[in-house]
Parts: sequence; structure tokens; C-alpha cells
Amino acid sequence: MPLTLASLVQHSALKLSVRAGEGNLDTPVRWAHVSELADPVPYMEGGELLLITAMTLDAGDPEEMGRYVRRLAAAGVVGIGFAVGVNYDEIPQALVDAARAEDLPLLEVPRRTPFLAISKAVSAALAADQYRAVTAGFEAQRELTRAALSADGPAELLAKLAAHVHGWAALYDTSGSVVAAAPEWAARRAARLTADVERLRERPAPASAVVGGTEDRVELQSLGTGRRARGALAVGTGAPLGTAERYAVHSAVALLTLTTERSRSLHDAESRLGAAVLRMLLDGEPGHARAVAGDLYGGLLDAPFRLVIAESSAPEQIGALTDAVESAAARAGEAVLVVPETARLVLLAADGGAAVGACANYAEALEALRGSEAGGTPGAAADDLVVGLSAPAGTGAAATAYKQADQAMAVARRRGRALVEHEDLADGSVLPLLADDAVRAFAEGTLRALRDHDATGRGDLVASLQAWLSRHGQWDAAAADLGVHRHTLRYRMRRVEEILGRSLDDPDVRMELWLALKASPPVPAR
Repeated sequence: MPLTLASLVQHSALKLSVRAGEGNLDTPVRWAHVSELADPVPYMEGGELLLITAMTLDAGDPEEMGRYVRRLAAAGVVGIGFAVGVNYDEIPQALVDAARAEDLPLLEVPRRTPFLAISKAVSAALAADQYRAVTAGFEAQRELTRAALSADGPAELLAKLAAHVHGWAALYDTSGSVVAAAPEWAARRAARLTADVERLRERPAPASAVVGGTEDRVELQSLGTGRRARGALAVGTGAPLGTAERYAVHSAVALLTLTTERSRSLHDAESRLGAAVLRMLLDGEPGHARAVAGDLYGGLLDAPFRLVIAESSAPEQIGALTDAVESAAARAGEAVLVVPETARLVLLAADGGAAVGACANYAEALEALRGSEAGGTPGAAADDLVVGLSAPAGTGAAATAYKQADQAMAVARRRGRALVEHEDLADGSVLPLLADDAVRAFAEGTLRALRDHDATGRGDLVASLQAWLSRHGQWDAAAADLGVHRHTLRYRMRRVEEILGRSLDDPDVRMELWLALKASPPVPAR
């Protein structure tokens, strides 16, 4: 426990007595300092017991003593030790009154007790306290190391750390979600600090922050040695950490960082293995893929899975999506095969599992953000993240699922969407697929000659063609829609064939013309 003025008063060899400030004797003492200056404040740091004989002070002057004691109290001096029998046979009443007015402890030092004895007692007590703190810190380090190597790993380490600091501790993953907490009730408290953890993660590791609140004082420490933090540790206590507690926290940070970096190395190896498994599946070798996957990915291949492909020119978006998916899978205890690249990410995840759900949630949040930034109009810029999701598949259909995810991703980019599922393409209309620059260019080129003809005022060939095609070539019905005689419509359709140089009897021609009309702006009514 720290050295206090009460400890010095109780020191039998010093024979100190208290003349003022009896209620503040529990204040910790950082040092004992001798000064006979009339104003020693510029040389004080706070926490000192100031030892004086009043050699240069008029200790009997109430005004001077009032100013003197007030300055010492404001500077953080914890007490005054006054030696009697040197310049004054007893402590002057002016000094006693001034000390009582500031409630500053005033200790009477008998003549037979040299200041050196007090300084030695303070120094010895501080050294003993420091030794106890270091010893306790090393013991905490040993306990935390054993906990980190136990079966429960980080959870056991947090439990030991919380006990050492007499508070609580929580571990966050790369997405800012709480992975573990000790005691259990601390998970709710830690969850309220997500925004603070996210701000900490934006700073290069290692980084730290102190979050003050009405409940406790929380220290946040980033984990990891690279540019991006791999997690964070939160430690909540009722007061600032002491030396022993600080040792324990630093040990926990080092152990969790080591665990995180080791996990990252294993994760990189798993990614390389996952890439090999995916390559085998796409090459139509499910048997070899299962053999290589083993227990790591074997269970994932035994049930329907989804293939997810994401692209972005911003690597941080790929990294953020990867973190979100992996964190969700880890919390759910499910396997997920992740093959990250610089601007592309391929995932193989259980159908209906947490990883697929996290991917959809991330895309939904991103799309909402884009909409708010664009004034409520959804849409993706060219460098924004786009995600394609395949239909459920098995190992024999992995190549097909990959094509489905790739097609869905291409449609997501054309539509300005963050995510598109292949099943949406099958259930919906093909017309949204025509919203493409290449398709629009084709439509413009196909119909340009007809539009140029109509611009001269010699007929409505485009509108007539659209009416005729929409009525499946029924002359009377199409003519009625246009309000013209069927012979007039027949003449117009012959002119269409002459201008385009193509026969409307050919179903492929009719299909191309219909798609060109659908991909073009609507024909204005005349």
C-alpha cells in the first residue's frame, strides 16, 4: 500500500506529532523535500512532504504564513514538517493557524529527529512499495501467461486480469464487437463503448485512450503490431491504475497481441489452404477438395453453401467486409472459407449462416449510407463495394455457383446496388439487365436510321414498330392502337424492313428490335 503521512506519524523512530490537518493524513507521500526558500513552489511537483526550520521565514507573521501555506497547498504539497528547537522552540501559532485554515497537515519534528531520518524513512517506504508492486506485477504476469495458455485462452486471461485490477476487462475483435468479458455482467458495459473502440482502431497501433464515465474509469488499449489494430482491450476500474495493476494490464496487452498475431499467421495459412480448396472445387474436383479441407473446412462442404464475390477499388472496404464476415462466423462457431485479394474477395459460407447474414447486413448498411450521402437516392460509385451472392449449391455445382455470384455482382454494379442475389435475377424481370451502357449503345445504333426517318416528318416508324411488336404482329389490333388503317401500318412495316435491310419475318430480328426499343427512351406520343 502507498506511503501516507499517517504511516510516518506512526513510525516509532521518528516521533512526529500532528498539529494541523488531522483529516488529511491518508494522503499518499511521493517524496520528502527540504527547502528553506521563502517560495519553494517553483521546485515542487506535488505530493511532497516539505521539511522546514523557517530559517528565512517570519513564521510568526500571520499574513506571511497565510500566503506561504496557501501557495504550498495550491502546488499540491501534502504536508509540512516543522523542526522545533532550531530557529523556533515551538511551531509559531501563525503557521499553525494558516495550516488549519487550509486543512494542510502540519507535523512537528522534534530536535532529535534529523530531516535525513525522515527522508530515509520515506525513501525506504517508497522502495518497499515499488518492490511490492513489481513483485505483484510479475506474479500477475505469470498468472496471465498460464491463463493465456489454458484451454479457455483469452476468456481465462480476462478473468485473471479483472481480479488483479479489482474491476472488469473485455476483449474486442477487429469489427469492434465484444468477444469476451469478465465478469459476465461486464459484456453489457463493454458493448456501450463500441464507438470509442472504433475511434481507437482508426489510429495506428499501438494506441490507447481513457474513457471517463459516471460508472467507472475505462482504459482502452489497441492490440496488434501492424498499421491496423487487430482488436482492443478495455479495462474498467473505480480509480486510476496503480503500479501493480499497470504491470498486469501491460502483460495482458502483450499476451493478447502475441495471441492475435499468432492467430493472424494461422489465419493467413488457412486462407492459402482455403484458396487451394476453392480452386479444386471450381476445377470440378470435389473429392480432392474434401481431402485437402480436412476438419478445417470439411463440415462446410457437407451442407449447402453460398458463394459470395465482392469487388472494390478501395482495399479498406474489402478489409472491412472481411472483418465483419469473419467476426460473425467466429461468434457463431461456424466455418467460412475466405479468399481475399487486393480488390476482390471470394467467400464460401454456409447457406443461412451468420457469415452470409453479416455480408448482407454490411451491404445493407453501406447502401443506406450511400443513399444518405446522395440525398436519399441509392447508387454506387465506380469504386464502391459491390457484392454478388449465388444460389445455394453443393460441391458438385461450385463452378456454377461462382458464375452466378459473378453475374449477380456485375448486375449489382450496373444497378447501383451494394448487393444482388442470383435468385433475384431469376425471380425478377430481364429488363433491368438492359440498363447498361453497351446495351444502350446497341439500341441507339439499331434504331438510329428509323429515328432519323421520323425526324423528317415522313412517318412514325418507331412508334408503329413498337405497336406492331407489342401486338405480336396482329395488324388490326396494332393499327387500332395507332389510330391508322391496317394498310397504312403494312406500308410502314415495309419501310422499316427497307431502311434496316432486315426481314421482320425473322424472330431473331423481332427480338433484337424489341430489346432495342425497351433499352431506349419511350417513344413520345404524337
